[in-house]
Amino acid sequence: MRSLLIGIVSAVVSSSYLISVSNARGGDWGCEVILCLSNPGGPSQYAECRPPIRKLWRELAKGHSFPTCSGVGFKASRRGYEPYYCDKDYRLTTRYGDRRREASCVSTSPQTVANDQCYSDSGSAVRSSGWNWNDGRRQCRRYVTTRPHVRSQPHYVDVTIDGIGSQRVWY
Repeated sequence: MRSLLIGIVSAVVSSSYLISVSNARGGDWGCEVILCLSNPGGPSQYAECRPPIRKLWRELAKGHSFPTCSGVGFKASRRGYEPYYCDKDYRLTTRYGDRRREASCVSTSPQTVANDQCYSDSGSAVRSSGWNWNDGRRQCRRYVTTRPHVRSQPHYVDVTIDGIGSQRVWY
């Protein structure tokens, strides 16, 4: 019974969403974009949304501003650029390496590592590694650094739609 109810609700929401997109006027590209971006299933889930969303990616990639839609309460941030991201429980940091800035991911809490990776920063105010006892065994724990992942779509715009919420749109 519950799955039937979920199916009926999904069909009603999907059909009303498609009606809204298909009824948008030809000059309302910005409104089509907002409708498509507000879809919980993703901006390109429905065929009617693919052309306006592809156009959005092209326009933003060329440096153009986010489209507007009169009569709808929404805001778009300035374009942003974040080429790297880290796994859960890691934070992105930037440091200066050999002649340039380098991005890396550092664990947010100390991790258990092999004993040969344990070292002491005697001159540092922040202790980066140390020995701990666990079940009668000595273990080394330290903050682990890894390489960040590279985004395939590093540019973004934060879109806020009144009554719906906000969403970061990557392109």
